[in-house]
Amino acid sequence: MTIITEKSTEKRVHLPYLDGLRGLASLYVVLVHVEPGIGDQLPLHWFFFARVMKYGAFSVISFIVLSGYVLMLPVARSENGHLPGSLINYIKRRSRRILPPYYIALFICLLIGAVVFILEQYTSFRWNEVAGFGSFSPKFSLMDVVTHLLLVHNLSEHTYISINSPMWSIPTEWQMYFLFPLLLLPIWRRVGLTSVVIIAFVIGITPLYLLNGFLEQANPWLLGIFSLGMAAADIGFSRKPKLVAIRNSLPWGRLAIIFTGIAFITEWRPLGLHIWINQSFAGLAFACLFISLTKSITEGKKPPLALRILQHPWAIALGTFSYSLYLIHGPVLVFVRYFLFYLPISPNMFAAASYLLGTAMSLIIAYWFYLFFERPFMSSFLKKRKIKDVVI
Repeated sequence: MTIITEKSTEKRVHLPYLDGLRGLASLYVVLVHVEPGIGDQLPLHWFFFARVMKYGAFSVISFIVLSGYVLMLPVARSENGHLPGSLINYIKRRSRRILPPYYIALFICLLIGAVVFILEQYTSFRWNEVAGFGSFSPKFSLMDVVTHLLLVHNLSEHTYISINSPMWSIPTEWQMYFLFPLLLLPIWRRVGLTSVVIIAFVIGITPLYLLNGFLEQANPWLLGIFSLGMAAADIGFSRKPKLVAIRNSLPWGRLAIIFTGIAFITEWRPLGLHIWINQSFAGLAFACLFISLTKSITEGKKPPLALRILQHPWAIALGTFSYSLYLIHGPVLVFVRYFLFYLPISPNMFAAASYLLGTAMSLIIAYWFYLFFERPFMSSFLKKRKIKDVVI
């Protein structure tokens, strides 16, 4: 009877902080991609703020660990260690969730590029690269378009940040969706959790050291970081005695803080370390954070500060359309900058307006994009999460 009760309770566990993390991480990515200066004209106080906004890669790391965690959750909770349903259904669910908004956002970028091309051909208008400097460019090649359509633009150094640069991580996520059931889960079932993490990292860093940096722009080490999310889910929900003992014995919150500190230290450029090292420590920090916060929820403890922040209604509301925000903020920020560039305002006002107006417009347009182009393709469960209900 006790086992049955534990299983039913486990299935009812809801982790809203995951949405909150996704939302805040997406908002941080927007701030990272704001270009507040014109050349060297950036006031000192804005320069220091911009320096704080240089850790956008850590937000991407949070998305990767989160993907591994969320995809592994039903497997860790299952009796047989398999994904619920068939592999085909799994691919259909992932495709429906990811692809339609991606292709619509890509079409919008291509349409903007076509409009700019036509204007330059038949009018006196010329796209100003200085005014339109940022994470979107209407100037791209046919190869850029083809590789984006095939979701392989992360495999070439010439295409991976073209068109809409934040989209570089979408094919990486897409490829991991296939590697998860076809490679990582079979290894996990056969040789265990520790081995799958080690093998994933070996696969990820092998091209760097044995193939002279082959595919480095694709960040292949993210496969190992993805496996850390898998490990966090397995440790957090497994009923295996060894993993239960690990879950209950280690200070996961403190480990998250320690690994965060190491991630920032190893990011320091004078050390000359490859970025996969600090990103891996960041991945460890997020994995430990997930275990700690989930443990706090399942045990009914008083929520720590991090959990209260991530479970704030506004953070969760932001998380509901975070994917749309990630996809569409690049061109929005560039056009806001383009508009501000020609206004007779001081560098200080330009920086302030870039952050405030750029962020506000990104949120507004992303929300409308979510309503029209993301939400219709969500599952019925996800559709129930309405922003106004969360906030109220």
